[in-house]
Formats: sequence, C-alpha cells, structure tokens
Amino acid sequence: MKKSNVWSLRLGFSGKESDKIEKLGLEKFLKHSYDSKFDKQLPAFLDDDPKTVVELKELRESIKTADSEAKKKAFKKEIYSAVELKKWWIAKMRNDEFPLRENMVCFWHNHFVSTSQKVKVNYWIYQHNMILREHAFGNFKELTKQIIKSNAMVRYLDNVDNKKGKYNENLSRELLELFTIGIGNYSENDVKNGARALAGLNYGDDGAVYRRFAEDDTDKTYFGKTGNWKADDLVDIIFEQKSIPYLITRKILKWFIYDNPSEELVTYYGDYFRKVKFEIEPLLTKIFIEEYGKDVSGTKIKDPLVYILQLLEELHIDDLDDGMVMFFLKQQGMDLYNQVNVKGWDGGNSWLTSQVYLQRNNTSDLLCSGRSITKKVLNTMSGESEKPKAEFDKIDVKIDFDSNGSNKTIITELSNRLLFKVDESVQKDMEDLLKYDFDPKDSHANYAVIRLFNYITKLPEYQLI
Repeated sequence: MKKSNVWSLRLGFSGKESDKIEKLGLEKFLKHSYDSKFDKQLPAFLDDDPKTVVELKELRESIKTADSEAKKKAFKKEIYSAVELKKWWIAKMRNDEFPLRENMVCFWHNHFVSTSQKVKVNYWIYQHNMILREHAFGNFKELTKQIIKSNAMVRYLDNVDNKKGKYNENLSRELLELFTIGIGNYSENDVKNGARALAGLNYGDDGAVYRRFAEDDTDKTYFGKTGNWKADDLVDIIFEQKSIPYLITRKILKWFIYDNPSEELVTYYGDYFRKVKFEIEPLLTKIFIEEYGKDVSGTKIKDPLVYILQLLEELHIDDLDDGMVMFFLKQQGMDLYNQVNVKGWDGGNSWLTSQVYLQRNNTSDLLCSGRSITKKVLNTMSGESEKPKAEFDKIDVKIDFDSNGSNKTIITELSNRLLFKVDESVQKDMEDLLKYDFDPKDSHANYAVIRLFNYITKLPEYQLI
C-alpha cells in the first residue's frame, strides 16, 4: 500500500486525503489540519432542548405531571436529538476537507468517556463534544480541566452525588486511573482527598459549578501537597507527577499507528510531551513525521469508522444517509456517545471478532452489488445469517481505475491503494477474477473491477493499516 494511502486512513477516515499528503508533504498537510476551522453554531435540532438548569428542571417537572401521550412525545424528542447528534458528527467526519480534527475529537471522546445513555441531556453531550473539538490540538492539561468541569462528566461519573460528609469517589478515581496517570501511580488517599476536593461540583448553566452547601472547604493532602484544593488545583498537581505523559502517549500511538506500541516509543514521545508542556499539536507532529519515515504499515486493525468510510469513498457513495453509518457503527461495537464503560472501546483485536468480520463482509457485498444499507438489513447481519435478507434500495457504485491499463496493472493499482501486503496466492486469485482478456474500456469493466475490490475487502490484509 502506498504510504500516503496508509496515512490518509490513519489521519482521516478514508483514502481521500492521500493526494493532499503527497502534494503538500506531511508537515504542511498537518498544518492545514491544525488550522482547519469548525462550525461553533448550535445545531438546529438542539434549539428546543433544555440548556439551563432551570429549563431542565422545568421540563422534568412538566413530564412528571404530563399524560402518557405527552410523556411519549418528550421521550421521542430526546431520542430524536440523540440520533441527530450522532448523524451531525458523522457528517463532519465524512465531509471535512481535513478530517484529522474530527479523528482527534473521536480519540478524546474515547479517552474522556461520557455517554448519552447515562447523561440523558443531549445539550450537555454536545457541550462535551465541543470542548473536545475546541481543544483537540491544544493543551492536554487545560483540556482535562475543562472536561472534569463539564456537566456531562459530573453527571456521568456521579459527582452530583459527591457531597461533604457523603463522598463519591468515581470522578476522583477516573481522573487518575483513566484520564491522566494510570494505575500504580497514585494512592487510595489521593483518591479520597481528590473526592473531597471535588465535593459539591455540580450542574451549572455553562458547565459544572461548586454548590457552597455541598463543597468541602477544609485542607486536603494530595500527592504530598496540602491545601484547600479544588478541581483545577487537582489537575495542576497531577501534571507535576513524573508519570503523567505516558498513559496518553501510549493511547495516541495506539489510536493512530500501533495496536501494541512499544514501551520505548511510549517513553520517548512521553518525555517530549513533558518538554513541550503538554501541548498536543507539537506532540502529534513529532509522532506522525517520525513514524511516517518508518515502514509501519499493517500495524493496526481498522476501526469500524475507517472501514465503512473507506468503503463509501472507494465506491463513490456520497448520498448514503449518515443514519445508516450510525447503525453500522453501533452494530460493530463503536456506538458513538455510548461506549460500554468508562474505559472506552478497547480497539485492536476487539474490532475483528468473527461476528464483526462477517458483518463487514456482508456490508461490502451489499454496497459492491449496488444495494444500500438499511437498518432492517443491518439487523439481519448476525452470525446466524450468512446473507442479509431484506428489501434493498438500489444505488450507483463505481470505482476508480486506469481505463488504459491491463488486468495486471489494474490489480497493482488497487493493491497499492488498498493492501499493505500481497502474496502469490492472493495475486493469483486476483488474476483469476480479473482475467487476462479483461477489457478496461468495456461498458461492464466497472463491475468487474468492483468484484475485484469486493474480493480484496474480504482479505485479512485489508483489515489492517
């Protein structure tokens, strides 16, 4: 596979940035990605959702006294906003000229997990997502401060139940274990005193605020430092610890390049991250440019987002509803805003279980044959059903190939674009599919090359980047 294709898939969600990477060079491509603008306007589907604490209380009170029809209507509105929020984000991933920002938002989304299923306020989930977008390439310490003071996070990790004299340690523990320094680098006393420092941090209109009646204003000792610490103080103290850079550099390497990054690389980049005072942009630049110079193809299993968006891009399917992408992701275990637990998606081998592999193959069969994905079809794609049985909408599909080439040059063209490795047996199978008498100018040539593409998508090597 061409290096620019590998990195287009890693830095975006498909191969469509490959030409830009080659034309601009990786460093300029990254600069364009960092400088890319994003829309800060509230999506229209959230216009009528409650946005202040008072509006939320009023809505909940009205639902309590409403009749069954009104309750059903309110529930439907909540579900509608949740679905539209997912589609809104998928559209950004599909359509942004430089989608690295959205890929980084997705990384942070899986690091600072906060699910709509638990939070149940779509506006708060949107606020959380926008904090990640705004700080995607910014400062890790500042991002951490913003996130732990978001309404979504204090709700998701039960800090609303954390009060003076009746402490809840969830947010305090995950701030250390999953968000910053990792297990083995803090004590249980740090967790307990962190919970005391976070006591009373509760919902506010623009983010979480301390409630005076519930906060603990006594001194706490945190990592050996004593004072009347609050949320920002905790983060400042954590970021003074020796082990702070390594959990996040390991996760960044795993998200973008290696399913199993070496400890040597984790330490090397972590030390640099500390040196640049936890600024994310220079860290990403260093990682991407240095790893780009190595032969690192085939070191990472494609996540469901990359798999489906690459498929749509290769087949030039631009008008597939974002809701169908959303359902596909959910089926593949990558339900946006709804990870199964606070640890987030495991990634790596979890993206290629036998059922997931079968679902991927069935989806490729569908799209390559010009049949659109529907929710009904996706629901049939399980281990008990080899072929989806449902009605289909026909769609036009085409694939790029050199119409002046031969069967072998076209096989090479697709291999270079899609596969990091081709052995003799795969080469022979591809030549059997696209026979020596294949005519690239024939009116049915497109369908023949799509059959070849469909075969390629089933290969184990295609699942890797």
